Amino acid sequence: MTVRDLLLARAEDDRPALRWREAGSVASLSWREYGAAAARLAADLESRLDPAQPPHVGVLLPNGPAFALHLAAAGLGGHVLVGLNSTRRGEALEADAARADCQLVVDSPDQALGALHSRETVAPPVADPAPDSLFMLIFTSGTSGSPKAVRVTHEKITGPGTHLVGRLGLTPDDVHYIAMPLFHSNAVMAGWAPALTTGAAFAVAPFSASGFLPDVRDFGATYANYVGKPLTYVLATPERPDDADNPLRLVFGNEANEGDIAAFAERFGCEVVDSYSSTENAVIVQRRPGMPAGSLGLPLDGIKVLSSETAEETPAAVFDATGRLTNPDEAIGELVNTTGRGAFAGYYNDDDAEAERMRGGMYWSGDLAYRDAEGWVYFAGRTGDWLRVDGENLAAAPIERILLRHPAVAEAAVYAVPDEKVGDQVAAALVLRGSLTPTELEEFLADQDDLSPKAWPRYVQVVADLPRTATNKVLKRALAAGGVPTPGTAWLRAARGTSYR
Repeated sequence: MTVRDLLLARAEDDRPALRWREAGSVASLSWREYGAAAARLAADLESRLDPAQPPHVGVLLPNGPAFALHLAAAGLGGHVLVGLNSTRRGEALEADAARADCQLVVDSPDQALGALHSRETVAPPVADPAPDSLFMLIFTSGTSGSPKAVRVTHEKITGPGTHLVGRLGLTPDDVHYIAMPLFHSNAVMAGWAPALTTGAAFAVAPFSASGFLPDVRDFGATYANYVGKPLTYVLATPERPDDADNPLRLVFGNEANEGDIAAFAERFGCEVVDSYSSTENAVIVQRRPGMPAGSLGLPLDGIKVLSSETAEETPAAVFDATGRLTNPDEAIGELVNTTGRGAFAGYYNDDDAEAERMRGGMYWSGDLAYRDAEGWVYFAGRTGDWLRVDGENLAAAPIERILLRHPAVAEAAVYAVPDEKVGDQVAAALVLRGSLTPTELEEFLADQDDLSPKAWPRYVQVVADLPRTATNKVLKRALAAGGVPTPGTAWLRAARGTSYR
């Protein structure tokens, strides 16, 4: 099945498809109108492309009807859409477009909106894409280096669409709310693809924490997708007694913390399903009923935690009576698809990065993890999130989970700064939702039995917000680039003490 197959199958469908805000009200297109407008846009783009060059069209637009039409136009098979990150600027953005061989870069909605309002009948482009034909290039978030252009084939859209429809019980009567950036895999694969699969209506809008609930109500949204911290941001808005009075029944995404998952579900009267995934879509770990606190879930067959040095499976995690991981050096490794590349279709124009991912014929995710004796997997950060403190390896994610237990801490990012002699010291940047003093932090950390003495943050910065990518992933390298916090900018713990000043 291809994206073109699904679009052409709805060519005579007059049920609602695309919804968006226009002049203060909700506008919409049927599936018939959506497909017809996409055909007009595809024909216009095709007339501008040099057939001797890769037919790649960069789209640099916010969420809205124009971007949604560009997705469908590319889906008809005449060209490849390159999702350009709208937060990138200058030379970095130019390098992305060049690496992806963009012939055109669309930075205005006018062309797509002209196709939307036209009544001209245009046949879809003459094309016969296969399931493994290239549909889109989506850049990774770039948290651990320069973004890489992931090859997204037609089957990498139709496959997840079909899977999520079955897994989540989505139906043609649902209304999908897509506020995550449409240049990223979460919005395309978890929001747009399932709607295309069932023929459900979908609404597009830029993400806004304060606008989330009004959008859900006005669009009649029953399903929403997320990646990163949107749940945290929505929960930070003032609570109202009628928050649960909305049509939303299901929210699906990844990278939310446990506290926010439970609080969001209770406040807005919906189910929240969080899962582990990446743009490459080669390693899958699924949440299951009865899973231990802090776990990602159970991995699919062939997904293992391997040592990056020996490529052997790491020993199971050992916990002491307080729940503290006692063998991090042995237990923590990298999440790997040992059966091969899974759904990873490779990087575009980046053979070195692809070879690094596919070492030994296996897909190495770049994500650190450990597993317990029952096979439950726990996230430990990115490969760049290792800290070496007093000769002991520490992973950032377990420390972050402990800090997030404090009710005043909304977000926590743990990163390494240089020790004055050798190795690292632990630094933490906190975004607060309530009052927290240095003394209160010391008392709280002292009560956390599973916090290793070496994992106590040496430096704590209280910040208004954390540096992020457009998909809400924390740019720890931006924090680490600041080096050791200077006096007056952070709370400092004495080298052998526990109190902060």
